[in-house]
Amino acid sequence: MDAVNDFLIYIDSFLGSAIWFPTLLLATGIFFTLYLGFPQIRYFKHAIGVTTGKFDKDGAKGDTSHFQALATALSGTVGTGNIGGVALALHLGGPAALFWMWMTAFFGMTSKFVEVTLSHKYRNETADGTMAGGPMYYMEKGLNAKWLAIVFAIATVLSSFGTGNLPQINSIASGLESTFDLDPWITASVLSILLALVIIGGISRIAKVAATIVPTMAVIYLIGAFAVIIPNIGNIVPSFLSIFSNAFSGSAAVGGFLGASFAYAFDRGVNRGLYSNEAGQGSAPIAHAAARTDEPADEGMVSILEPFIDTIVICTITGLVILSSGVWMEKFENEFQRADMSFVSGSFTGDNAEDVSSLFAYLSGEESEAQSYSGTITLNNGVPQNADAFTLIAARSVAENTIYSRDDSPISGTVNVVDGQLEDMTVVVTGDSLLHSVPLTTRAFTRGLFGDFGQYIVSIGLMLFAFSTAIAWSYYGDRAMTYLFGTKSVLPYRIVYVLGFFTAALADTTVVWNISLITIVLMTVPNLIGILLMHKEMKATVTEYWEKTGHGKHKA
Repeated sequence: MDAVNDFLIYIDSFLGSAIWFPTLLLATGIFFTLYLGFPQIRYFKHAIGVTTGKFDKDGAKGDTSHFQALATALSGTVGTGNIGGVALALHLGGPAALFWMWMTAFFGMTSKFVEVTLSHKYRNETADGTMAGGPMYYMEKGLNAKWLAIVFAIATVLSSFGTGNLPQINSIASGLESTFDLDPWITASVLSILLALVIIGGISRIAKVAATIVPTMAVIYLIGAFAVIIPNIGNIVPSFLSIFSNAFSGSAAVGGFLGASFAYAFDRGVNRGLYSNEAGQGSAPIAHAAARTDEPADEGMVSILEPFIDTIVICTITGLVILSSGVWMEKFENEFQRADMSFVSGSFTGDNAEDVSSLFAYLSGEESEAQSYSGTITLNNGVPQNADAFTLIAARSVAENTIYSRDDSPISGTVNVVDGQLEDMTVVVTGDSLLHSVPLTTRAFTRGLFGDFGQYIVSIGLMLFAFSTAIAWSYYGDRAMTYLFGTKSVLPYRIVYVLGFFTAALADTTVVWNISLITIVLMTVPNLIGILLMHKEMKATVTEYWEKTGHGKHKA
């Protein structure tokens, strides 16, 4: 598993973690924002009207209402990214990461408007009478680039697992286990059956379930969040100041947090922003293609609301809960995941500025005085006896009060470390370290009016958020399979999707998230290239629509 994780990190270093990807993503959104005259602001009010059905026309083709299409797309985006993804971004990049999540969302509102409009314009009616759309259709029919459409469709199938399947059930299982001590096997079994029952019904059933779950989960989650924000209201202004003051300089080391450079905060913020709202990824256009309307720009308007709701509202609230409660820089007792651990030669502390600088450089892959440790650890009843020889880094913090166990029993004897990693896969290490992802958000929700009961809100919200995301992404994957191999391929795909859902509940969380980073890039890049090449057609389509509706005053 260590080798798999190292390989994923290596691949990601050339893709999502390389500076070109977040730059391309933001640059595309900025270009269309300027080129189309800030549509996310100009058309925002009209988008609300379209969503509520104000401009509906009888007889329009489609399988869902505007609201159901929005709910389906939101159920695909509002998921672990809003709970675990924000926490991971803050854990890696500090408060500055939230600023770059906002930037991704603001300019992403335009990117999503563009991709949904173009995809809806070239949607198809399939042999079974349902609508199929998405970037692969505009790539083939609008760009005459079938090869690019095939690349995108294959990437969509991969990303349906990497984005919508594996991280969702993994986060649900870990959240329910930590909160209710529920065995992941039980979670995997029950939710896999429910997933199968929903997705077999196709887009109509998916849309109805999404339209019910999305508002419900939002209300539950917001109540729990404000129960933390209100008693910590005095920390809200300092939290906002830290977000903006660190945006272009990076986040300084504080508490157990070892700091983050500007480049790191920028990269993690944009990546987690994309994972959360999926603007530019090309996923939402697949859901919106099912909407009942003959005007492509109509549905494009609706999609403007997605990144706003998903990131600027929900992710910001999660971020404020974590920052105002202060848990992001505190260490807590936990079981360390292997992918989060690294052994460094010598004794380092989080209280010494030089040590912190060296450890941060080491974690960032830069030249550093800190070097990976290879050697033995002598243990007595689980406690290291040669602690001066090495320092254990867990979750990007200096681990404290560590206990080494095997088969639930503390170890007495020696264990080997090779190139910073434990050689024996059966050794379990517990101790105090920073938290990230869902456990960090869960801890933050206990710092409010509900006390320890706040963790149950996170678990319930997470289950609803993540499960609805898995449902929506199954639809994205089956539309891609339909494009590639026809409608007969959908059932085999759904079976494999449910099996993958079951298996991922038992997998290493860090590995799962690293898979998601790679699959997102493979899907997003072809889509960004495609919409950039079609910028003139996009502008003409929107201009014609806006004139036809009298600047949004009546039906097209």
